[in-house]
Amino acid sequence: RIAGVEFQNFYIPAGGDLADRALNPKFDHKLDFYERLTADMARRDRQAPLMLAGDFNIAPGENDVWNHRYMSKIVSHTPIEVETLRRLQEASGFADVVRDQTPEPVKLASWWSYRAQDFRKSARGLRLDHIWTSPGLTPAVLPGSAVIHEPVRAWERPSDHAPVAVDLDVQGRG
Repeated sequence: RIAGVEFQNFYIPAGGDLADRALNPKFDHKLDFYERLTADMARRDRQAPLMLAGDFNIAPGENDVWNHRYMSKIVSHTPIEVETLRRLQEASGFADVVRDQTPEPVKLASWWSYRAQDFRKSARGLRLDHIWTSPGLTPAVLPGSAVIHEPVRAWERPSDHAPVAVDLDVQGRG
């Protein structure tokens, strides 16, 4: 907790290469974790100031992947994952801060494969990194402050993820 706000930062593993719960224990584990997290979030007070953030390893929308049709068959954007993430978001009425501040149809990405020599030229990014706020925290999000720091991905020896950030005005929150 910082300034009265609860922060939960997650790295949720990708889930392997096969989008099949029966044949891929990693994928089953990923979806099971999401189901348990969704149940936990559904029991919480929506007005409590809470931020969920991190690498969720799911790109939720058509404009959160470089090619929706192709990526719908690839772990990280399959229909079951997208629906699972939507259920989590609805469980506590979370706002998807980055997407809310940069609405569709603008394409957004926070991850690019190391396999591409020039990640900008290949333009095969995915938005796997998220910042979500509960209804009790969303009013504290400063307009226009949500950003994916894409230039960081171009640094020497970077992560394959770019940092995602948002500014909050939480004055007076103990």
